[in-house]
This record gives sequence, structure tokens and C-alpha cells, in this order.
Amino acid sequence: MSDLTILGYVIVSREGMLADAAGIMPDSLKFPGDQHFFNAALDEVDLIVHGRNSFEDQPNSPKRKRIVLTRQVDGIAIDPENSRATLWNPLGATFEQAVAHAGVTSGKIAIIGGPIVFGMFMDRFDTFWLSEAARVHLPDGQGCFPGVPAQSAREVLTSHGLKASETRVLDAANDVTVTAWQRPAAGRMSEA
Repeated sequence: MSDLTILGYVIVSREGMLADAAGIMPDSLKFPGDQHFFNAALDEVDLIVHGRNSFEDQPNSPKRKRIVLTRQVDGIAIDPENSRATLWNPLGATFEQAVAHAGVTSGKIAIIGGPIVFGMFMDRFDTFWLSEAARVHLPDGQGCFPGVPAQSAREVLTSHGLKASETRVLDAANDVTVTAWQRPAAGRMSEA
């Protein structure tokens, strides 16, 4: 899979939460600047990977090729509701098999959540784009990664060998930024 770049994307609250206590992304974590950044980034990838409860909900979503993690299949299957989606059970098939089934051999893969899915790829991310909404508080929410909130999202990324590089302001009025966390060994410039 050396011809593939694995990227991650999430927006979190001050506490590192990506959803509220019910597991739903609240409107308080939705900002036009971040949504524009996220949508533009996904328009540039060749494949999206997410859990069955995650979805990017963008205008081009139906056009995007994707892998959806689920326990509803034994290994790999075509999604009967979406011909552009591959259903994948990691207990029955490898990621490489799922990617091959999706017909992707090179390019960019975007991992967009949830926490368990992010955890599966922590040691494989080339770049992880961590958007942070510093003024949003979700103290009882769902942590973005396994280990959050005992550790901060930044600490989790650091513990997996990623280092913060560039930070962009996405919404100055609401203190929303995105930071590229990169794997130094990858030797690549940041990619959105």
C-alpha cells in the first residue's frame, strides 16, 4: 500500500469530543470554515473510510467511493444501498483486501471516524487533520480517539508518532483551527 496516503479528519470540542453523550455531532461543532475545509479535502481523496455511524453529509457525498466498517458482513461485501460503498468487517478481511475490493490502488484515503476507526489507523496515518473548536464544551461527550479524555487528542496523536506542523485558522471569531499532525518518517509535505 505504499502508493496510498492515509489521512485523518475530525473536529473536536475543547475536551477532545467529536459527539455529545448520545453519540451525535451537535450543531455547536459545525462551522462553515471547517465544513468547507473538510468538503474540499474529501473532494481530493480517492476513498473514504468510516464506521457505520459516521458520515460526512456533504453535497458530493453520494459520488464518493467509500469503505464502511460493519459487523453485518463476514468480511467484504458490496453495500446493497450504495454501489460506491464497500462494507468491511475487519474481523473477516484485511484493510488491504477491502481497499482492493473498492478498486483503489493508489492515491489518498481519508479516515473520517468514529473513534474506534481512528484507533485502528493511528499507526498508519501519514497526516491527521485535527480541527479544534476551543470555545465548544462537551465535557460528557464521546472522545474522538480511544484514550480521550484521559489524554488529550494532541497527546494521543503524539503518542503514535505524529508531530504538529502547520496550523490554519478556519474561523477566527469562534476560535476554530485545524492542525496537520504528520508522521515525520513519511517525509511528505502536508496534504489537505
